[in-house]
Amino acid sequence: MKRLSPSIYSFPFRCVLLFILLFFGWSYAQKPMQDIKSEFTAEVLSQKIIALDGKKQSIAQVLEAHRGKVILIDFWASWCRDCILALPKTNDLKAANPDLVVLYFSLDRTHDQWKRGLHKYSIAGGNNFWFDEGWKNKFNDYIELNWVPRFIVVDQNGKIADYYAISPDDPELLATVKSLTQK
Repeated sequence: MKRLSPSIYSFPFRCVLLFILLFFGWSYAQKPMQDIKSEFTAEVLSQKIIALDGKKQSIAQVLEAHRGKVILIDFWASWCRDCILALPKTNDLKAANPDLVVLYFSLDRTHDQWKRGLHKYSIAGGNNFWFDEGWKNKFNDYIELNWVPRFIVVDQNGKIADYYAISPDDPELLATVKSLTQK
């Protein structure tokens, strides 16, 4: 009598394996926001970030320097392919909205990676910042940062106008920027 043995090549086994992989893959994928926030707390705004000139400053100071303007915060990293592909779209958005201020918050692992990424991808200007504490910090935890690229729109009064977008050409983000910059 022929003995039946499970084979990794059998159709039922492959179906079960595929189901398990998909189930666990989706469970660890981008999680939905727990709640949409409309403003930053004083505690999270005290988070320190490194400016291009090497000085540490709080996110509150960075935002305050642009009070009265519409701000787009672009969370990116030089190792993130989607972030790099989004850069031209961010540039297009800025060109179409000259009053928009774009702040680049880098999640690169090291200062050198961040600086190399700025040079390699021609991200010039003084609106570049780096989280030297890494991905896990009180600001990123507060905004539930679970993916890059990620974009947040801040209105002229420092309130969050669009809490969650993963592309600078997201229709909701574009509508928010347009409505705020036309005020």
